[in-house]
Amino acid sequence: MNKTMPLLLAVVLAGCGSSQPTETVESLSTNPERLKELRVQCILDHAKLGDELCNRVAEASRKRFFGDGKVPYTPPKESPKF
Repeated sequence: MNKTMPLLLAVVLAGCGSSQPTETVESLSTNPERLKELRVQCILDHAKLGDELCNRVAEASRKRFFGDGKVPYTPPKESPKF
């Protein structure tokens, strides 16, 4: 019993550490319903959600709008006639 208490204490303390965020930019950009929900919450109560989550929401929105950025601009071959 004497040897198990420090081991048990170490396991409990390891479980109390900070964990990875559940809402990542990638997970939000692939889930538009959750992204829309969090965007509204960030607008209404930014202080409650915090800067970190709202910044991830903004980055996911930007990523969904602009895409991955690998598609180059290709102008039309013929110029428009006005």
